[in-house]
Amino acid sequence: MVTLAEVAQHAGVSASTVSYVLSGKRSISATTRQRVERSIRELGYHPNAGARALASSRSNVIALMVPLRTDMYVPVMMEIAIAVATTARTHGYDVLLLTGEEGPDAVRRVAGSGLADGMILMDVELDDERLPLLRESAQPAVLIGLPADTTGLTCVDLDFRATGALCVEHLAGLGHRDVAVIGEAPAVYERHTGFAERTLDGLRSAAREAGLRLLHRPCEGGYDATAVTVARILDERPDTTGFVVQNEAAVEPLLALLRQQGRAVPEDVSVVAVCPEQVAVQASVRLTSVSLPAQEMGRHAVEQLVAKLDGRGGDEVVLLPPELTVRASSGPATVR
Repeated sequence: MVTLAEVAQHAGVSASTVSYVLSGKRSISATTRQRVERSIRELGYHPNAGARALASSRSNVIALMVPLRTDMYVPVMMEIAIAVATTARTHGYDVLLLTGEEGPDAVRRVAGSGLADGMILMDVELDDERLPLLRESAQPAVLIGLPADTTGLTCVDLDFRATGALCVEHLAGLGHRDVAVIGEAPAVYERHTGFAERTLDGLRSAAREAGLRLLHRPCEGGYDATAVTVARILDERPDTTGFVVQNEAAVEPLLALLRQQGRAVPEDVSVVAVCPEQVAVQASVRLTSVSLPAQEMGRHAVEQLVAKLDGRGGDEVVLLPPELTVRASSGPATVR
């Protein structure tokens, strides 16, 4: 491996000058800096991470906490994680991925060990038990998600309340009066996961304003669970003409069940989904949907955290506005 001394010899400068160029701790003339940087590139030098951390009191690592649960749609979580890792590299940071359901213990471990310079937390609950530790810790952190109380926190998320409202407003504008919501798995609501609770709040508020009847039913997803859920909905509300789906695993089963029952989409029943763009466009009926801006959320979270690490950022909540794309699955309500 190429050493710092070899870079210095190649560039015709002292080893300390190379160190200052790497750390930015002292002002170096543009000519000298360019010569050193050229030698670094030509020799393929990579600073030793341990030595660099000791010299700068920085690890240049961001900890990303992504609890991978069976009731969550993992592809979206991983898309956000990839966006975090890609954006972090452009700022000179590596990412330490923590996938266990450790809760406060993970925060305590990262904050107390010096493993990372900052943290990004996902799968945020309204009363997340990790938050008291974050507020007490001096280590910068960003949440991808929105708790009930954002005081002293930096957060980025899709505006899920507005997302729910947008889905209802679209169906109301098409004349639908009875709308059913096929939601996430029951455990997601039992944990009071922020995105699910906020979507439901937006759905209910908009339904009240529009004079719609709204029925919400959690669903495990998959064909059998979706079949039971749809049967319950149509038994309770046989005049249902609109469905909002916030459960990727229930999308295709719902469309199949409606076909089996002779209910044409969108002629008899309209379906609107909150899901990734790929799920919406690859469904058997192209879905009217609000997409999940996974890459944008990951990028914003890293940029907020880097700003805090550089002393430029304060506590801030960034809510990304939802966009509804109309496709083949929604149309005017059938007159009964």
